[in-house]
Amino acid sequence: MIDKMSSIMRHLTWLIALILLTMLFNNWLDKQHNPNQLLAANNAESSQPVILKRNRQGHYIASGLINELPVVFLLDTGATVISIPEKVAERMDLQKGKAVRVSTANGSIQVYSTLLNRVQLGNIVLTNVPGHINPYMNGETALLGMSFLKHLELQQSGNTLALTVPN
Repeated sequence: MIDKMSSIMRHLTWLIALILLTMLFNNWLDKQHNPNQLLAANNAESSQPVILKRNRQGHYIASGLINELPVVFLLDTGATVISIPEKVAERMDLQKGKAVRVSTANGSIQVYSTLLNRVQLGNIVLTNVPGHINPYMNGETALLGMSFLKHLELQQSGNTLALTVPN
């Protein structure tokens, strides 16, 4: 009986260890994809630049907020406006506006205009930012396009990008 209990305890110990290792590895993978996860919690002065680290694929991915709700952004200077996957927009209760045709790398598609009351990246907050709800985008990542970025100064150095609101 004692040997059976000892065996069960050993198996439980290994199971717990494997679960913890899996959680640590998943956390490590998340940080590799989005090394800028803590930006949404940053409450520093708005005059300070937001410094983004490039991920392993060479992209700038960062956590932010749209209308006070968390979102993951991929900075995309080739996107005219912020483009939000439809399922993310539905979770945020964003309203579809006028249907418009846009050109993408994959051809012309129909998206829906929307107005974002508040967009935040780190300590940078902009209001009344044009956006698109894109029914063809997969995943959870929104494209942070020029409707937001055009209001900022961008300075890249090595693997970092500094975003500053001009005076």
